[in-house]
Amino acid sequence: MTTPATTFPTEYTVRRKVMTLVGAQFHVRTPSEKLIAFTQLKAFKLKEDIRVYADEAKTRELLSIQARQVIDISASYDVTDTNAGGVKVGTLQRKGMKSILRDEWVVLDATGREFALIQEESMVVALLRRLINLIPQSFHVKVGEQVVGRIHQNFNPFVLKLSVDFGEDRGRKIDPRLGLAAAILLAAIEGRQG
Repeated sequence: MTTPATTFPTEYTVRRKVMTLVGAQFHVRTPSEKLIAFTQLKAFKLKEDIRVYADEAKTRELLSIQARQVIDISASYDVTDTNAGGVKVGTLQRKGMKSILRDEWVVLDATGREFALIQEESMVVALLRRLINLIPQSFHVKVGEQVVGRIHQNFNPFVLKLSVDFGEDRGRKIDPRLGLAAAILLAAIEGRQG
């Protein structure tokens, strides 16, 4: 059984589908436009339960991203590799109070140890973005002081599209499954603010 950890690319885009009747749909594609993951969020859910599939037909589930609590500004999301029998990959935790000024997420490994940080790159731009909602977000993913990935929202007031690049993570410090889950959460959770 092949898991995204061994087959997942280091560079891809996450794009919200325009014109869905209920909920949101996100497509994850390589730079050559090959679909590598798909998710459809259910509308009006109090507790997030995001399922990531290998295709739009939802024939093979890859990941489960589940909120531990019902609506919380410091929510924790457990990431499970459902394709590998339900193995816990790690947790993504939104830093609620810190995210008031600049969006910030902590990445925890499968044992619950904090080891990485996802943070908006510029405090000034983050504050301006709160006033002028058309300014796109940019995040860096850091393990210690080393930047291992970047997630950048492309400027488009109508379509949310994130460019994701973990090419700097040559030592594979971030599990690619956690990187994918983080990109989808940023598109789904932070994207609601835009």
